[in-house]
Amino acid sequence: MSGIPGEEHDELRTISEPMDDPTGPAPLFVLRVTAGKDNGKSKVLDWNATPRVLVGQSQVSDLVLDDARVSRRHLAFAPDGHLVRVTDLGTTNGTRIGGVRIVDARLEGGESITIGGTTLRLVRAGTLPDGPPARGKFGRVLGRSHEMQRVMALAERVVSSPLPMLLEGEAGTGKQLLAEAIHDGGARALGPFIIFDASAHTGDEQLSLLFGREQPGAIEQASGGTLVIDEIGDLTEAAQARLVPVIERGQLQRVDASGSARVDVRILATTRRDVERLVQDGTFREELLYRLAGLRLEMPPLRARHGDVDLLARHFWTLYGGTGELPKSFALSLARYEWPGNVRELEHAVARRIASGDDSSSFQPPARPSSSPRGGDYIDEVLERNLAMPHARQIVLHEFETRYVEQAIAAHGGNVSRAAAASGLTRRYFHMLRAKPKPEGGPVKKPR
Repeated sequence: MSGIPGEEHDELRTISEPMDDPTGPAPLFVLRVTAGKDNGKSKVLDWNATPRVLVGQSQVSDLVLDDARVSRRHLAFAPDGHLVRVTDLGTTNGTRIGGVRIVDARLEGGESITIGGTTLRLVRAGTLPDGPPARGKFGRVLGRSHEMQRVMALAERVVSSPLPMLLEGEAGTGKQLLAEAIHDGGARALGPFIIFDASAHTGDEQLSLLFGREQPGAIEQASGGTLVIDEIGDLTEAAQARLVPVIERGQLQRVDASGSARVDVRILATTRRDVERLVQDGTFREELLYRLAGLRLEMPPLRARHGDVDLLARHFWTLYGGTGELPKSFALSLARYEWPGNVRELEHAVARRIASGDDSSSFQPPARPSSSPRGGDYIDEVLERNLAMPHARQIVLHEFETRYVEQAIAAHGGNVSRAAAASGLTRRYFHMLRAKPKPEGGPVKKPR
């Protein structure tokens, strides 16, 4: 670790260089508690079994500490080549290594880490056992990077489990696609596969569509198969409470109390949000997180999937009917971009290139929105009306969906099938978005 002479740093990022050959066998690390009430506890960091290890007071942490000065969710450890990346999760009391408060650090083993009244030591303990043979795909999920090899190997292990599962990751990383591959690879493959988007519905509509009223909801429709609850962090408090007995006992109660039913459904929940933080903020039920977090996988962002941009770009080039090989100059420009929108953004970029017939030599990143506090946009107009948040959200979401569909169709020369495919949506759902009525109370759309 290093600092700048003459300057004091309360928070900094530290990077340690590896001491050995990064192409050799990956080291096995053990995290040990060497001081504090939990002295003697330890946790093996087996990246073949889990892609991330959490440390904190919460019972869903992988290493649970009895220390009042440690946050419920304090540290995260993850592999970074032959190093270990340790990240402070926005804690109040912070994390210190060598007396220096860190935000994010790469460690090689031998370091002591202080959190609250507890000291942890990261120790090398030999090498990791060989994982399963390398594979390039899992269902429709593609990837040859080490990061994706771990994800696919872990997913392969749990396909036949009846347990619920939490799939985490940034927007556009492919969480729904991974859920589909888990369903297709397991014993429920012949059963229904239903996706419920919690972010698209609020209040009573959300309850009715998920749990049913006069008609079966998404849970009953998925009985015998798999239900994906997309963006589970957006479930209302009432929906969260009703979901607990479904997961715990397979017992469903319809919203109108017209009856209860036994359901046999595996629930895979996806989220781009920090669910433990939602628990701390009081907006997500801890008992629901306990029941979902027995199995959890984190999809890495595309920028962390070394070498996968080229693999995916070639796949999308073929999928959308690109002529010949992916142009080298275009491929190089794709590899240099950070892809904040992840795999979905890459797919759209390749699809747009093919649809437009653009023969320019490189990919041009899209312009990012202005950071000015007030742009006079549609959202500002909605906010000025002082509507209830659920109503305002429906109006803004409808406007986004409308603009997105219009732009996608225009980009594909009016071909709805290709526009839907490039958007990652089924043709049926794409048509539904086109026909969706506008909520009442929104601003009048101005000509664009």
